[in-house]
Amino acid sequence: MSTAKTIKQVTRRPEFERDLKKLLKRFRTLEDDLPSFIDYELELFHGQKLAVGGIERVAGLGFDDPPVFVAKKVACQALKGTGSRSGIRVVYTWFAAEGRVELVELFYKGDKDIEDKARIKRIYGR
Repeated sequence: MSTAKTIKQVTRRPEFERDLKKLLKRFRTLEDDLPSFIDYELELFHGQKLAVGGIERVAGLGFDDPPVFVAKKVACQALKGTGSRSGIRVVYTWFAAEGRVELVELFYKGDKDIEDKARIKRIYGR
């Protein structure tokens, strides 16, 4: 198992920043929870190619490149007792050649059921 980090850069879309600011009012630990999610879940999934469960490719976008994923098992300390079943969802794009993750959307499952496909299509020009 390689110890070199696959994820070299994480960028946040302005839309993601707005989502985060809104959710931080209810889930105060989210900012602190995100690095753990990236360092463990995403690194295992993309770097080590391990099936961590809870990360799925977003279907029905009409394009395959760049690949867009939704992570459904994001631990949030503010939701004690839920572990990775917190209901927090992170939508992101994986740019493998650059080792870069671009965070696109953050939402709580109790507020809406699925990712904003119109947002994703608008961002990536399709």
